[in-house]
Amino acid sequence: MRFDVVTLFAELFEPFLRNGVTRRAFESDQVAVRLHDLREHAEGQYRRVDDRPFGGGPGMVMMAEPLARCVRAVQAQRQAAGLPEGPVVMFSPTGARIDQAIVQRYASGTGAILLCGRYEGIDQRFIDAMVDEQLSLGDFVLSGGELPAMALLDAVARLQPGVLHDEASHRSDSFQPELDGLLDCPQYTRPEVWEGKTVPPALLSGHHARIERWRRDQRLLLTARLRPELIEAARAAGRLDARDEALLAGEAKWL
Repeated sequence: MRFDVVTLFAELFEPFLRNGVTRRAFESDQVAVRLHDLREHAEGQYRRVDDRPFGGGPGMVMMAEPLARCVRAVQAQRQAAGLPEGPVVMFSPTGARIDQAIVQRYASGTGAILLCGRYEGIDQRFIDAMVDEQLSLGDFVLSGGELPAMALLDAVARLQPGVLHDEASHRSDSFQPELDGLLDCPQYTRPEVWEGKTVPPALLSGHHARIERWRRDQRLLLTARLRPELIEAARAAGRLDARDEALLAGEAKWL
């Protein structure tokens, strides 16, 4: 798969692509990332990519023409490499919130063109003509699309075979189907006692069934407290059994 990133700040991606466990995916081109400087597709001495908004108001708006030129050039490069043109993804507060289902969709695809906007926004005519999907990290505003793009790339890369040290590691992450879409349970390591606090006895028991039941219970209780909508989704999908329901109802505990 290949992701083409359109940005005004390509230098922000260099340390991200060269550090951390996911760098294996990027360095090997298992998840290929190509950076494209938007200014190279702008005209004039100053390579201008933005202008004042019609109707007045603060800030500047990114112009449609440089963006269109850049995206068309990237699509041509992808076609020459034998790849599909790929969806054009723009990061915006108005977009759908990125979740694990979206990450898995891109992790199993051929990539995309990631558009990192800046300033007050992007000319709507370009969005209407060329953007296929808008995504967001959440209900807050960032200075640009670079951070959401990195977040998506990181999440996609860690799902690729061989990227993590333990192939099963990502299967125990929060939101994964293997956990019925629940949050992950608390984790502990050595020492057994730290500042007077001990590791839960179930984890020290060596009894695998007891350990797995403790982890399941903790996932259920934590999810019910912090993200109750995920419990409802699991219930609607038939992923909770009678024992789970009894625990959630406070009628029984297996801790």
